[in-house]
Amino acid sequence: MPTFPTGAQDIEDAATAQAAARTLEQARELSVDVETDAMHSFRARLCFLQIATDTDVFLFDTLQPGVNPSLLARVMEDPDRTKFFHAASGDLPFLAEAGVRVRGLFDTHRAATLLGWPKVGLADLARERLGVELPKEHQQSDFALRPLPPGMRDYIANDVRYLVELGRQVREECRKADVLEEVLLDCQRMCDEAAARPDVGAEFKPKLPKGGLSPAQLLLANAIAQALHKKRLEWAEAENVPMGRTLSNMAITDIALKPPGNTKELARAAGVRGAFVRAHGEEVIALVRELLEKSRQGELKPEVEERGPRDANRRKREDALKVWRSEQAAARKVTPSVVLPNALFDALVSRPPASLDELRALPYLGDKRVGLYGEGILAVLSQYPVQA
Repeated sequence: MPTFPTGAQDIEDAATAQAAARTLEQARELSVDVETDAMHSFRARLCFLQIATDTDVFLFDTLQPGVNPSLLARVMEDPDRTKFFHAASGDLPFLAEAGVRVRGLFDTHRAATLLGWPKVGLADLARERLGVELPKEHQQSDFALRPLPPGMRDYIANDVRYLVELGRQVREECRKADVLEEVLLDCQRMCDEAAARPDVGAEFKPKLPKGGLSPAQLLLANAIAQALHKKRLEWAEAENVPMGRTLSNMAITDIALKPPGNTKELARAAGVRGAFVRAHGEEVIALVRELLEKSRQGELKPEVEERGPRDANRRKREDALKVWRSEQAAARKVTPSVVLPNALFDALVSRPPASLDELRALPYLGDKRVGLYGEGILAVLSQYPVQA
C-alpha cells in the first residue's frame, strides 16, 4: 500500500519560501495545484500554490510578502522533473503570469480523458484508484480569506497530498493502454499555450439563436448584449465582484432577445435579481431605448469579419476526416482524441499537408501518429484539396 505525506507546512514569508524551494529542488516528482479568489473578485488573484512530494506538503501563501512563485521557477521549468497536475489548463496561466512556466507536465485529468474513463474528476480518481475520499465543499470558497479556516486548509492540502501517487498510477495505465506518448504531447501543448490570462471579459461572445430572428432583430440583440457586457464590466470592477455575479450571460441573452421597456419588465428577465434592478435598472432601460431607436433609424451596423477566400471543400474534408478518425479509434479501441485531438484535427482540416514531411512538422502530432496514421490522413485529405 502506498504511503502519503502527513500534515502540511505553511509557507508565509520569504525565509520559509526559500527553504521550501531548496527542499523541492531535491524532488524528481511533484504534485501541484493553485487556488484563486476567482469566484469572489473581479480580477482573480493567485492565493495559494500547493506542492507535494512523497514526504511533504507545502502551502505557499502567495498573498504574503516574499512568497513569490518565481522562487520555484527552476524546479517547475525543469522538463526532467515530473509535475502532476489535475486539470492544469486553468492553473498554468496563473503561474505564467507570476513568471513560472511549467515543463514536464503530466495532467491526470487529460490522461484519464484520453483513456476514455467515464469519471475523470480528482475526487472520482482518488476514490477509485486509492480508496481516498476528497470532500469538495470548498471548491467555490474565497481563498483570499486570512487566516484560512482549518477546513479550507485541509482541503487545499489534500488536493496535492495524494496526487503524486495517483499520477504514477494513471501514467502507468496510459503506458499499458499505449497512449502515453499522445498524453505527453497534449501536456506539452498545454504548457506551450499557457500565457498570462486574458483581460476579464475579453472572450465574451453572446449566444444568440441563429433562427427565428430577422437580420435587424439579430443585429439589435447583438448590440444590446455587447453594450450590457461592457456595462457589467464597469459595474463589477467598481464592486470588485465577478462579472457574472453582477449580470449573468443568461440574463444578458434574455434581455437582448426580449428588450424590456421598463424596470418591471427587466425584473422578469431570466437571471435578473431585484438588487440588480434597483442598482442599475434605469441605466439598463436607457441603454436599451437608445439602441432600439438606433435600430429604427438604421444606425446599427454589423461588424465586418475579415475572412480569407472561402474553401468550398473544407466541410467535406472535415466530415471525411471525422469519419476516418472514428474508424481508427474503434479499431485501436481508444478515444478519437487519441488518434487526433481537436486542435490537431482543426489544423489538418484548415491547412491540409501535402506530404509526410509537412505532416511531421505539425506541432504535437508526434512520430507515433505519423507512423500509424500518416498515409491515411494524407489519403483522406487529398480527396478534397483546398478549393477557393
